[in-house]
Amino acid sequence: MVEAPPSVGIIMGSQSDWPTMKLASDILTKLSVTHEQKIVSAHRTPGRLYDYATSAAERGLKVIIAGAGGAAHLPGMAAAMTRIPVLGVPIQSKTLSGIDSILSIAQMPAGIPVGTLAIGDAGAKNAALLAAAILAISDPALAERLDAWRAAQTEAVADQPV
Repeated sequence: MVEAPPSVGIIMGSQSDWPTMKLASDILTKLSVTHEQKIVSAHRTPGRLYDYATSAAERGLKVIIAGAGGAAHLPGMAAAMTRIPVLGVPIQSKTLSGIDSILSIAQMPAGIPVGTLAIGDAGAKNAALLAAAILAISDPALAERLDAWRAAQTEAVADQPV
């Protein structure tokens, strides 16, 4: 059986970003969304970033989730080089607790949009769910899985505190 090419790319600036970005990967796996993970630094591997972003659409990617901390140029630079949606996840930094990251990702110039999520773990999880929602527009089976995910999440909320 031939596995479908990835529809979502998860990229991050360094290995240290993986514990946060793995949360996005875990949710996409649970929703059976094909995806790939790569370390692609805007500052240390600009050639790798260029190759990744400029080939994303032709390789079949439909959404990129980009996690970055500090100066956080990765999501914006990726978005500047591809027409597919880029969702930015600000990594929680030690220096400014991710405030620097979210401001860098959110402050894109007009014409180069990046969907900016929350700082850290919540942002990574929501980026995966947002990517799945984007894909579900044209994938009824994924739409059903996403609806089931949301229903299970609702069902898990207790009526009374324990």
